[in-house]
This record gives sequence, C-alpha cells and structure tokens, in this order.
Amino acid sequence: MPRLFPFRGLVFDAGVTGPLDRVTAPPYDVISDRRRLDYLRASPYSVVHLDLGEGSNDPGDPASRYEKAAHLLADWQRDGALRLAEEPCYYAYEMRHPANPAASGGDAVRGLICAMGLEDWGGTVLPHEQVMEGPVRDRLALLRTTRTHLSPVYGTVDGPDDRLDRLVRASASGGTPFEAVDEEGVHHRMWPVPSDAVDLAHLANRSMLIADGHHRYTTALRYRDERHAAAGPGPWDAVLTLVVDATAEHLPVLPFHRVQLAGTGPPHGGDAMADLGSTLSALDDERCAIGIVTADPEAGVSYRVLGLDGPPPSVRALHLELLDRLAPAETLRYVHDAAQAVAALDDGSAVAVYLLPATTPERIRAVVERGERLPHKSTYFWPKPRTGMVMMPLDRAQGPSTGPRGRAS
Repeated sequence: MPRLFPFRGLVFDAGVTGPLDRVTAPPYDVISDRRRLDYLRASPYSVVHLDLGEGSNDPGDPASRYEKAAHLLADWQRDGALRLAEEPCYYAYEMRHPANPAASGGDAVRGLICAMGLEDWGGTVLPHEQVMEGPVRDRLALLRTTRTHLSPVYGTVDGPDDRLDRLVRASASGGTPFEAVDEEGVHHRMWPVPSDAVDLAHLANRSMLIADGHHRYTTALRYRDERHAAAGPGPWDAVLTLVVDATAEHLPVLPFHRVQLAGTGPPHGGDAMADLGSTLSALDDERCAIGIVTADPEAGVSYRVLGLDGPPPSVRALHLELLDRLAPAETLRYVHDAAQAVAALDDGSAVAVYLLPATTPERIRAVVERGERLPHKSTYFWPKPRTGMVMMPLDRAQGPSTGPRGRAS
C-alpha cells in the first residue's frame, strides 16, 4: 500500500462563496459541454472556472485557460474565498443517496481523503483502464500552472474491513462543516480529522485499485518526474486521494455505453427486444450479455441482446470480440446515460449503440491481477467525490509533508 499522509487542505469558505452546491462540481471528464456552461454561470467561484475554464488551450499562450486558472486560484485565496487549513489533517468523506441500494447500509459510501505517496504503475497502485495522451497533456498543463490537485483520485482497497467506515461515522457525530448536494441528489459531507486520530496501519499490506482518476494519477506521475528533475523530492511526490474499502462499501460499478460513429456495423444475431427498458433488464455481466441498438430508415430503432464468450467484465469481451475490429477508438463516444446514447441514432450520426451492464470491483481486480487492463472509459464508479470540496496545494510552503514527520500507513 502506498504511504498515506495528512495535508493542509484548501477549501471554499461558504460565507464568501455561497453554498458549496454552487461552487463544487463532478470530475472534469464527466462534464458535458452544456453542463460546463451551466457550472460557469452558477457562480464566479465555481471550481469549473479552474478545471475547465474559458481561454485558449495553448499552454504557451499567456491568456490560456491554464494561466487564467492559476491567477483565479491566487485571487480567491487572497480574497478569502479559499482558505488553507492551519494544520495538516485527513478528511472523512461520505456520499449518501437513498436510491443507491448497492452501497453499504443501503444509502452511503464512506472513505478518507488524504495525500497518497506516488509510486509508478506496477507496484501496489493498480490501474484498470487505458489512458489517452490528450487528457494527460491537458491535466499536466493545468497542474503546472496551478500547482494544486483540484480533485481527488478515487482509490479502493479490498476488505472486508470496516475501519474506514467506522472512522467516518465517528467523525460525523458532530456538525458537518462541509456539505453539498449534487445534481443527482447525492449528499456529500466532509469533516477534517486530526492526523493523530487516524491509524492506517491496517492498510499497510493492501494494494489500491484506481477506481476513478487514471488520467489524474498519470498526470501526477509526470509532474513529479518534472519537479524531481528541477528541484528534487517535494510535495509533488503525493496525489490527493479518496480511499474507500471496496468490500465493506459494496461499491456499484456502472458502465459507460459505447456509441459507434463510424466503421463496420455490428453482426447479426442475438435475441430481439421490445424497447430500451426490456433491453437494459436483460443485460448481465456474469454472462457477458450486452445490448446492441441500431436504426433503419424504414424499420426504425431495433434492440437486441447478444451473448459474448467472456469472461467478464462484459466491456472487455465487447472490445476483444467485436469493437476493436469493427470501430477504431477515435470513432467511439462514451455515454453514461443509456437513453442519451440511443438518442444518437435519431439523427443518423451513429452506426450503432452498445449497451453494457454494471460490473463489480472484484471482476475489475481479477483483470488487473492477470496483468491486463480494460479499455478506456470502461467503468463509472458512482457516486463520485465532488471536485472542489477540498484541494491540495503542491508548493513547499503549503503542500503535504511526505518526510519523516508525516504520519503514514
């Protein structure tokens, strides 16, 4: 297990910015263009002004969105909209939604936000998805200017061990200094936890699976290497991370459906279905039963369920058996909402839509332990921690201490 440390968190002051609902946001990579504009208009302090702000995408342009984000971050700290914790601490984090039956207790996922010591892939930090160079370049340009982790990587450890859950529950016994309700009705709550109140020794022999944030973790590794070359070890040796016990929390792993925009259409076969609802009900990850939706100018939209050879998770079987030869990666669009994915067939822009079932952390870990990875955008861990609830500066004066004085697992 990588070493885990307390850090001095950078948080919004709701007395200056207004409710955290308006200034926090989902991770950058699940924000659509339309929703991005909504977040930018919601508040001049929205974290999206930092994460996906206006301006040129050229890092060499003095007016680039990366430079603007750095100036905004400094302005907000100077004006009191953002304040830095006086002492390093951890942050207990809870995501609660009554409609999430897969979560522990029927309604919540709990974990600990900390500074996690970076290590190269192949050790005890386990990736499960491929990354793309474009998003890594974008995140690296932003990290170079802001020198701040805006959003936590989401890491899971295997259990069962409910100590992280009990720690968060104990921290939640008082008032809630930081809370927000997101667009899906998930209630996010966060509490600072003094570093001397946290004992993470029980995590020492465990590996961590990156559930969400492969591009952010890859970006942190590259930034670390750059800073090592210029200044040696420092706060850039850590990445902001939410640690969750996957077994104790029974995390749901929802899919990203595939919209094929070009290439060869899917093969015939499978069982015909009446509509979207019946198709989704018939999907089964254990049997690798996926949905295929196509449209014909005369017959209209047709639905069917096709069984693949497997083994699960189904997304890997889909790519190995069909998509990798039918459609180049650049012709695929990844959509979390099934109805939105099928809507792409209405205007004739899509060749086909591939609907995938939910999977489990155990099936993902089995792929990793075989030395393999899933395709890009294979999993949608839900709920996701909110960007902007707490941020982690990486300069020497404010960043986490990963030296001998830091308490670590």
